[in-house]
Amino acid sequence: MEAQTVIARRIALELKDGMLVNLGIGIPTMVANYVPQGMHVFFQSENGLIGTGPIADGAMVQARLTDAGGRPVTAIPGACTFDSAISFGLIRGGHVDMTVLGGLQVDAQGLLANWMIPGKMVPGMGGAMDLVTGAKRVVVAMQHTAKGKAKIVQRCALPLTSARPVDLVVTELAVIEQRDGRLLLLETAPGVSVEQVLAATEAKLEVATEIRTMPLA
Repeated sequence: MEAQTVIARRIALELKDGMLVNLGIGIPTMVANYVPQGMHVFFQSENGLIGTGPIADGAMVQARLTDAGGRPVTAIPGACTFDSAISFGLIRGGHVDMTVLGGLQVDAQGLLANWMIPGKMVPGMGGAMDLVTGAKRVVVAMQHTAKGKAKIVQRCALPLTSARPVDLVVTELAVIEQRDGRLLLLETAPGVSVEQVLAATEAKLEVATEIRTMPLA
C-alpha cells in the first residue's frame, strides 16, 4: 500500500458522524475517499463549499467545482456554496470540528510548519494559519521523511504556521499524539517497529506503554 494511502486511510478512522471537517491540499484530500461506510461527515473546503465528496474523475469533473487547491471534487446531496468571508467565519469562529493538513515539519512541541519554504515562490499562505488556530482538532497528514531527512524535528527550521500545537500526526510509519507539549508514539504501521520510527524521527518521542498496530480498515 502506498504511503499516502496508508496515511489517508488511518486518518479516516478519526472521523465521527456529523463532523464538519476541513481537508487541506495534498494527502488530506484523499481522506474523503475512505469515510467509514454509513458515516455522514461534512467536508469543508475553505474556498467556499460544505459537502465535498470524493475526488472527481472522468465525467464527474466540473471545472467550477474544485477544492482549495483547484482539484476537481464532487458534491454530496445537500452541499452548499458560499463566499470566502463566510468560509473563514466558520473557521475562525471555532465551528470546524477537525482539520487535516499537510506538513513540512512538526517539532518536538507539536508546532507545525507547512505554509512556505523561504526563498521559494508560494501562491499564498492559504487557510492554514486560520485552520490551525481555529479548528477544534488539528491532524497533520505527512510522510515521515523527505529525501531521507526527518520531518518530525526537534525544532522547526521553517516558518511556523501557528503558535498552537497540533493534536495528532499521522505518517506512513506511525501515529503520534501531542500531549501537553510532548510527542507520544501511539501506533506503528503494520510491519514497522518502534525502533524504526525512532530512527526516522529527529524529535524526542515518548513511547506509549502499549503500542498498537495502526488499523487501516
